Amino acid sequence: MGSLIWERLSQRIWHIVHPRATWRYILCVGLATFVVFRGLSTSSPLMSSNLPQYTGPYNVGTIDVEVPVETRSINNATFREGGHAAFKLETVLFTLYYPATKGAVSSKPHHLWVPKPLSITGQGYARFAHISNFVTDSLFTFGLWGLVGGTKIPAHVDVPLHGSPDFHNEPLTTEDGFPVMIFSHGMASTRTDYTQYVGELASRGFIVAAIEHRDGSGPGTQITIQRKRRSLLHFNVGHLTAESGLDSDTFREAQLDFRQAEVEETVRVLNQINRGQGKEVLMSNSRKEGQSLHQWGGRLAMNNATIGGHSFGATLALQTLKDGPSKALPFQGAVVLDPGKQSGPLNHDVRVPTLILHSNSWSKQHSVFFGRPHFDVVKEVVQGILRKGKDAWFMTSLGTSHPSVTDAPLIEPWLLSFTTGATIDVHEGVHQYVQVTERFLRFQQTGAKEGILSECVTYPEYKVVDEHRPDSGRLPEVFRKYWQIHAAPCGGEAL
Repeated sequence: MGSLIWERLSQRIWHIVHPRATWRYILCVGLATFVVFRGLSTSSPLMSSNLPQYTGPYNVGTIDVEVPVETRSINNATFREGGHAAFKLETVLFTLYYPATKGAVSSKPHHLWVPKPLSITGQGYARFAHISNFVTDSLFTFGLWGLVGGTKIPAHVDVPLHGSPDFHNEPLTTEDGFPVMIFSHGMASTRTDYTQYVGELASRGFIVAAIEHRDGSGPGTQITIQRKRRSLLHFNVGHLTAESGLDSDTFREAQLDFRQAEVEETVRVLNQINRGQGKEVLMSNSRKEGQSLHQWGGRLAMNNATIGGHSFGATLALQTLKDGPSKALPFQGAVVLDPGKQSGPLNHDVRVPTLILHSNSWSKQHSVFFGRPHFDVVKEVVQGILRKGKDAWFMTSLGTSHPSVTDAPLIEPWLLSFTTGATIDVHEGVHQYVQVTERFLRFQQTGAKEGILSECVTYPEYKVVDEHRPDSGRLPEVFRKYWQIHAAPCGGEAL
């Protein structure tokens, strides 16, 4: 019996250490090994850059919030391993980025761009690559350490909100408080992948809550309940029991429903803070941040909140607008960045002002989406909003690729430009997204269409242009190099 057990154990170890040598396995292991040894030999990340400081008039603060919710199961699906519920909502985790009081100094270290432990994220990405085992998990983890392990988010942790009453008596910026946007990340991403985009908005006077989704779409996360932590790694329909009855389409639906529940809980917590219950939120926050949340009462303009998202998160943003606005989902506008091509149908029942921005790669590539070109489906969403009498825009950001709005090109500019084909300067790419989003959020406040939002349609369909001689129709020169407008509330051109 003992020899039989040892034989089987030896076979198991052999299969773990020597998996099937597919091209994906060889490529990923080779890259990860190179990154590890390069990092060990130079003590610095591979071709990596620090995240830049924010450029707006406000300092930027950040607070991690994870609080328990009334436990509910969004779907009855269960994991093959362990039999636990896959879509059980127990806590909601989001990071606040906000205008901070000038001169406030934090006693806490900056948040890491990849939260500890790195092993969770490394193992999660190995799962995404379908090569997860002891060796590859370790290599992915060391690869992350070599690439971005020490990268820090430049926002100041847990400092007072700008205008806090007991800190220099600074005035409020608006009668209704700071405008609020809730932001949803994309597939294979986390809430920390967009810190430059959301931090820049915070530096311009907005409060952004970036959600960490626990629907299996991220590489990995830790869920903390009553001081007990458990890890949740990326999962897909293949990790669920057959009795769950989900296929790839219904699995995506379950993920979106779970994400929407997390958005609803985030709204609930923000309303709680706005009602002056910041101390209660701090007491229940397992991340132990939010010392000044009790001063946030009445400071959030929740009556004019915006939903935002990228890729899978953009599809989710549109879904939250169905039959809205509502008490649970009170959004009066939406910022939709590259709505997903493989994340389910897009909701067309949108009755609030909406800004949809496509990366150049998203518009340029012809993709069939439920039997129709993806570009046409997205444009139809905007046209439907315009027909309802609401303002909406659909634009393409020239020279960008799908990850251009994320932090990744800023941290690894050479690697991302090489692999994605983006031609725009990485800093300019994020700046353009921030600039147009800011215009839209200001429009939400004032109703004034300024900057590029005041321009008309330049190309009803996407036009391939010479990057050295960009031509976006009648746009002023300041916009011509960077944007094409496909639909806009300007005359009847977009209809």
